[in-house]
Amino acid sequence: MGEGNESNKGKESHGNIKEVKTILGIEHNIFFVGLTSFLTDTTTKMIYAIMPLFLMTLGATKTELSLIEGIAESTASVLKALSGWWSDKIGKNKPFMIIGYAFTALLSPLFVLVNSPIQVLFIRFFERVGKGIRTAPRDSLIAGSSERNAKGKSFGFHKAMDNSGAILGPLLASGVLFLFPGEYRKVFLLAAIPGLLGLGAIIFFVKEAHKDKTKRLGRIALKDFSLKYYVFLGIVFIFTLGNSTDALLLIKASDIGIQDAFIPIIYLIFNAVSVVFAIPAGILSDKIGRERLIIFGYLLYSIIYFGFGRTSSQAVLILLFALYGLYSAATDGVQKALISDFIDINKRGTGLGLYNSIIGVTLLPASVIAGFLYDHINNRAPFYYGAVMAFFAAILMIIFYQAERKQVLHA
Repeated sequence: MGEGNESNKGKESHGNIKEVKTILGIEHNIFFVGLTSFLTDTTTKMIYAIMPLFLMTLGATKTELSLIEGIAESTASVLKALSGWWSDKIGKNKPFMIIGYAFTALLSPLFVLVNSPIQVLFIRFFERVGKGIRTAPRDSLIAGSSERNAKGKSFGFHKAMDNSGAILGPLLASGVLFLFPGEYRKVFLLAAIPGLLGLGAIIFFVKEAHKDKTKRLGRIALKDFSLKYYVFLGIVFIFTLGNSTDALLLIKASDIGIQDAFIPIIYLIFNAVSVVFAIPAGILSDKIGRERLIIFGYLLYSIIYFGFGRTSSQAVLILLFALYGLYSAATDGVQKALISDFIDINKRGTGLGLYNSIIGVTLLPASVIAGFLYDHINNRAPFYYGAVMAFFAAILMIIFYQAERKQVLHA
């Protein structure tokens, strides 16, 4: 990898012109945070791509599977707001990132030892605690390390690296299952290696982003954030109520006849498409506005989930997984960039933490509802429900965008 320097580019966090170190055109900090996410997501997606199948071998129902994922993600998500606020208060992000990534690196191999769904829940919960600790400080560091007017590109790069790991992880898992059919525990054991490498990248190569020490955050107050920030969080909440765990998508693939060894490949397709489009989507959001891209993403999600509900064709399902990757590229990083647009630089950890908490906490009721519909109605119902919620959120997002445009025109 070649490393070069770019001069005469101002950092948003400084306000002064300074020399910016880049690697392959990406700011040094953002590159290595992306590398860490790539390695860590290789670990987590090796595990996640086969976890629904593994849980079924332990006797878990669809409702129990959804509940495990919902509890693991939601209860740990409270920490996202707390760690974000704490990182703003002390003016440091890196310690939280080290602790958070250490949780994933050290706990993931323990899945080798489990023999019941409750043991899976226990490890998943504490591994997700690590994600809760690191997510908001990491996003704050990305925003603080970004060049002026390039946050969409920075979050897009991070999303692309994250999903590149989500490509490699399922591919490795699939390879292990081809060689050792049904040997899920071998996958769990090998998954530990990239997670440990990712932890090393954070420790040795990532530096703190600059923060104004005279403007450290004190107590949190509602007035610290704008009305449009809270309105957008409300729209995200509505959307997320219909955005249940992706584990149900993998179970749907199994239900229509896709062999277990190919399930990780299906998940790989989703992540591959997201990687291809994440950076272009971020750059496009910098140019045309983030709200437009989010509206597109929500409408696309609604169509995709309707398709998941209707189809019993393996070919159509593979196409839907590819389109699901396009939805992910158009929304995940772009939403974080939009949130950071609404927030003062020294409050971004808190603001992004609250955003991530809303998504994580809402995943519990969303997953429980979807799992219940899957078990007690049919395998179409949860996807129709998700499609309706996403369409409603898209309508609200259009209203939000139009109100913003009117405000700008009358300013």
